[in-house]
Amino acid sequence: MKNITVIGAGTMGNGIAHTFAHSGFNVALVDISQDAIDRGLGTISKNLDRMIAKERITEDDKATTLGNITSYTDLKEGVSQADLVVEAATENVDLKLKIFGDMDQFAPANCILSTNTSSISITQIASVTKRPEKVIGMHFMNPVPIMKLVEIIRGYSTSDEVTETIMTLSRKLGKTPTEVNDYPGFVANRILMPMINEAIETLYNGVAGVEEIDTVMKLGMAHPMGPLQLADFIGLDVCLSILNVMHDGFKNPKYAPCPLLVNMVMAGKKGVKSGEGFYDYSESRKAEKVSASFR
Repeated sequence: MKNITVIGAGTMGNGIAHTFAHSGFNVALVDISQDAIDRGLGTISKNLDRMIAKERITEDDKATTLGNITSYTDLKEGVSQADLVVEAATENVDLKLKIFGDMDQFAPANCILSTNTSSISITQIASVTKRPEKVIGMHFMNPVPIMKLVEIIRGYSTSDEVTETIMTLSRKLGKTPTEVNDYPGFVANRILMPMINEAIETLYNGVAGVEEIDTVMKLGMAHPMGPLQLADFIGLDVCLSILNVMHDGFKNPKYAPCPLLVNMVMAGKKGVKSGEGFYDYSESRKAEKVSASFR
C-alpha cells in the first residue's frame, strides 16, 4: 500500500495528507476547487515550518513531504491509482454517500475506501458501494499530525483482512489505532459530545460564564482545554451535526443539542473557523470572551 488519496483539503483532510506524505506515502489530495487545495497546501507548509522551527525536521524533510503530494480537482483522476482512499469531506450524510458512490465507481477494485467521519454509520456509507467488505472508518483526531489516536470503525460487512490492514497502516504512521464497532458517535464522540453539550447547557441556564466553565474543567478535571474552547476548536457546526446523528440514531433525548448551540450555528458563529464562537478569535488566536448576546 503506497498510493493514498485524501478527499477534502480542509482542516482534517490537509492534516491527514500531511501525515501520510511525511511518512513517505504518495498522496493525491482531492477537492472540488483549486482555492481549497491551495489553502490546504498552505496550511501543510506552515505546519511543516513550525516543525522546522522546533528542530523536529529539516528543510529537506519539508521539501520531500510536499513533493509527495499531488493535487486534483477531479475525483475520478484523483482515485484512479489509489490503494486506499481516506474521505474527509464535510460531516454530511448525503454528501458522503454521493462521494462513496462515485469512489466505488472510479477507484481500483482492490482499493480500500475509508472515511474520517466522526459519527456517521460506516454500514450506511458502505451500503452505496459494491465493496462493503472494503469500507472502514479511520477517525483521526485534530490536529492530525500531532494526535496519536485513530478510531478504526468496522462496518457490518468490513472484513477482518481490511481491518488488520488499516490497523497496521495506522501504526506505520506513528498512530495508536483503536478498533471500535459501528454505532452513532463511536466511542470518542459518544462520550465527548454529551459533555460539551452539557457545558453549553450550563452556560445557557446561567449557572456560570464561558471562562468559568472552562476553568472548572481545566483545573478541576485536569482537561488540557475547556469544553467550550474545545467546541470552538472542533467547530460548533460539527458538534451540532454529531449530536444530531446520535440523537437520530439512539432516539434518546440526552443527545438532543442545546438550543444555544443551534442558535449559534444558525447565526454563523462556528468557532475558530468563523472567527467567533464561545470565544472571539477575530483579532488574534488568543481567546477572548464573546458578548453575552447568545444567552
